[in-house]
Amino acid sequence: MTRMTRTSRTSRTSRTSRTSRISRISRVTVPVVVTAVAAVALAACGSGGDAGHEGPHGAASASATDSGSPADKGAGERAHNAQDVAFAQGMIPHHRQALEMARLAPGRSASARVADLAARIEKAQDPEITTMTGWLEAWGEKVPEPTASMPGMDHSAHSGMPGMMGAQDMAKLEKATGRAFDSLFLTMMVEHHEGAVEMAGTEQAEGSYAPAKALAGDIVTAQRAEITEMKRLLGSD
Repeated sequence: MTRMTRTSRTSRTSRTSRTSRISRISRVTVPVVVTAVAAVALAACGSGGDAGHEGPHGAASASATDSGSPADKGAGERAHNAQDVAFAQGMIPHHRQALEMARLAPGRSASARVADLAARIEKAQDPEITTMTGWLEAWGEKVPEPTASMPGMDHSAHSGMPGMMGAQDMAKLEKATGRAFDSLFLTMMVEHHEGAVEMAGTEQAEGSYAPAKALAGDIVTAQRAEITEMKRLLGSD
């Protein structure tokens, strides 16, 4: 009986010892397992979160890049609209008349400053006519033709254009000489330039073709400066 009791006590002690060891192992192992599981979960969340963040963000960025990429902007700036065509078709004859007026100055003007201004007008506007002619040809649009009788243009056909001189005005300028020519030339050219500035301003506001809008800006800047110069010359006469 005593031996059975000792055996039972020993068995209970053994079970208690094993339970104690299991408990100690659990206390050590469980935190490690939990930590490992948490680390895996966090890694998964981080990976999923980054993917979820980069996915939409990347898509948005791609969309923004596509809509505003230099290539798209370049294509838009190379496109032309009806205003660009109207600008070129109107400014070509407008410039031609300015050249016709400027080419009357040699031999008629009494002022070296007026003659110099006329030469600068011709030098600036002749290449611009070539440029605008190239645009119209590239677009498959009609290029205004000068009349056969005059090297410049048909004045009556464009008399309603801002700043354009009528045939009588041009005939009067052609007959003038000396100081009378200078005064008439400056007066007419101021009005002519003001019309060109108005036309160029419309192109800046409503045009689409970047080179045409840039040329319009150059015309506004250059001709406003020449208007100021011509008014000063008129005041000094």
